[in-house]
Amino acid sequence: MSTLHVTKTAKPREGRAEQMYNARNHARLVAGGIVLDDALDKVLMISSSKHRDRWILPKGGIEYDEKENFAITALRETWEEAGAVGAVTKKLPVVEDARDPAERAQMEDIPLCEFHFYQMKLVELDTDWPEASNRLRRWCTYQEAKHELLKSKRPELLSALNDSDIVKDHVEILQYDEHSNTLLDTQLDNDNGYENL
Repeated sequence: MSTLHVTKTAKPREGRAEQMYNARNHARLVAGGIVLDDALDKVLMISSSKHRDRWILPKGGIEYDEKENFAITALRETWEEAGAVGAVTKKLPVVEDARDPAERAQMEDIPLCEFHFYQMKLVELDTDWPEASNRLRRWCTYQEAKHELLKSKRPELLSALNDSDIVKDHVEILQYDEHSNTLLDTQLDNDNGYENL
């Protein structure tokens, strides 16, 4: 892919006034980075700004000045939220929002989203970044990341991770809840086993 560079800003962009939406279904357009280590066996994850015990992937709204190339948003959000400078290695398939519509309806500020993720190779991991005071970050194996994304009720982010080149460190039979057909997390919590970067 072409080389894009991120501007290492001191403050994150905030608000949704300049964000783009899909004209067909009015979904908020979101881009993010799946930053893998050199061995492709770990992914960089961040804590949610609203729930520090939930771990997600860096992502955020695509703004009008980034509409020509959504990878620009992915690089910006990866810098702002994780303090990581990445080099895009490939565009991943678009992922539709899989969050429970009833749950989204109860929270007025959570619109339907359309996710555009980009796999990235880590170039630099800074110790000071725009959201350093609001977020933790850590490297996770595929199984650890899968566990955290399911625990955070973010199956759409897991779908994007599954599309990446991360080494799947353990293959297991998927289990679904018989009533809701929701994918169940079969891994026990091990939150004390992680170290913040």
